[in-house]
Amino acid sequence: MNVNIESGWKDQLKDEFNKPYFLSLVDFVKTEYQNYTCYPKGSDIFSAFDYCSFDDVKVVIIGQDPYHGVGQANGLCFSVNDNVSMPPSLINIFKEIETDLTIPFPTNGNLQRWAKQGVLLLNATLTVQAHQAGSHQNKGWEKFTDAVIKTVSDKKENVVFLLWGGFAKKKGAKIDRTKHCVLTSGHPSPLSANRGYWFGNKHFSKTNEYLKDKKQSNIDW
Repeated sequence: MNVNIESGWKDQLKDEFNKPYFLSLVDFVKTEYQNYTCYPKGSDIFSAFDYCSFDDVKVVIIGQDPYHGVGQANGLCFSVNDNVSMPPSLINIFKEIETDLTIPFPTNGNLQRWAKQGVLLLNATLTVQAHQAGSHQNKGWEKFTDAVIKTVSDKKENVVFLLWGGFAKKKGAKIDRTKHCVLTSGHPSPLSANRGYWFGNKHFSKTNEYLKDKKQSNIDW
């Protein structure tokens, strides 16, 4: 099946696109987008891959579901479109960056700038029905994104995986820790962060320290 995705990823994942579960997933997503308002817009479903080519991946951040509010989701986990209010988790991410690296709080929450530097911002589920959190879970996306994580783990070296919260930790359980750096903490959501499981994890400076040690360029967070 021909999927409109960055050529490096297309080459790495070509076998996945022809598996029965993925063909069923495509049929489901097409039907949902025809009958309901869904996010992100169709052309942004694979944005995480289009902005961060397979060859460029240096960091992987794993999210769960796209935002389901109007105009929020842009295909990158935790990211929102320009001129959209930042959700609480994203605010807490920027607060940690501000404390960790003394980088000023940004004016918008669009993380395309990270993706273009080699940060794969991967949601476990790539689509959602408007205002219906989790509505596209267990339809095949999770199997696809598991294959993405396994491909990065198997085919690349010295990638930093940032696993925030129990869901992401479970999702990244099979990453080869002998050749990659895996950093874990609580989720940046207020519920977790306010209990002390997020702030102070210093994941952003630790990521850059690891990349520097491996002779790779830093991420400008």
